[in-house]
Amino acid sequence: MSERAGRRKGGGRAGRREARASSGPAAAPYIKRKIPYVEILSEEGLQLIEDNADKLLEEVGIDFLDDPEVLELFKAAGANVDGTRVRFPRGMCRQIIQATAPSEYVQHARNPERSVTIGGKNTVLVPAYGPPFAHDLDKGRRYSTIEDFRNFVKLAYMAPGIHHSGGTVCEPVDLPVNKRHYDMVYSHFKYSDKPLMGSVTHYRRAQDSVDMAKLVFGEEFVDQNCVFTSLINVNSPMVFDGTMLGSLKVYARNNQACVVSPFILAGAMSPVTVAGTCTQILAEAMA
Repeated sequence: MSERAGRRKGGGRAGRREARASSGPAAAPYIKRKIPYVEILSEEGLQLIEDNADKLLEEVGIDFLDDPEVLELFKAAGANVDGTRVRFPRGMCRQIIQATAPSEYVQHARNPERSVTIGGKNTVLVPAYGPPFAHDLDKGRRYSTIEDFRNFVKLAYMAPGIHHSGGTVCEPVDLPVNKRHYDMVYSHFKYSDKPLMGSVTHYRRAQDSVDMAKLVFGEEFVDQNCVFTSLINVNSPMVFDGTMLGSLKVYARNNQACVVSPFILAGAMSPVTVAGTCTQILAEAMA
């Protein structure tokens, strides 16, 4: 009798919570680089790419499709708008970025000990994004399902060298497109306490992601802190589509971060040369 009482005294809900926390996978901190970058190009070469990117933005411009509000925002900021084509005065994009974007920021995880600092000298390792297929020893290669998605989230959580839960770790094609984001974001929150990415396939799905995060973190916390770093792809060459723009606006207005990444296959959506491709990448990312 006394032994059972002793167990209750030392256990209970708090004890079980402590046991769960202590039994979780050992996670390495995000990587802070202690050595400088390898400088492949000279300062003159880097400056040439930057100058050509500015020239590309000024003379050719970027198409922003299916979003009149974005065109009005750029016009108000001083860009030249012609239909859906936006041309930026030399240096405009860089000046706005330098004035408004931090060089690094903290993305908060559900478990504060797993929050990461992105940018600066930090490297945050994340699972793959967007594969439509899964492959295992039992079923071979096939279209992935929500069960595969959950398993990949669990694997990323258990992997000590992965600092972030990611986003679309695979595409669960067994669920309807307009609803699968609920299960995807929920799976990240349920099976991992690492940082995560939100949905970007429609502006309403982006807002759903933010609303779900407010249930987990609290509305005030989400309003004042970054809990998502989501992926926005440029539809290269030199086009932003309405889907990406809508999701980008939702996250920006909710104080959440995005990675703006040109989707380029060199030689197909960009010049065949490395310098030309780097010029286009820089121009699209700055826009």
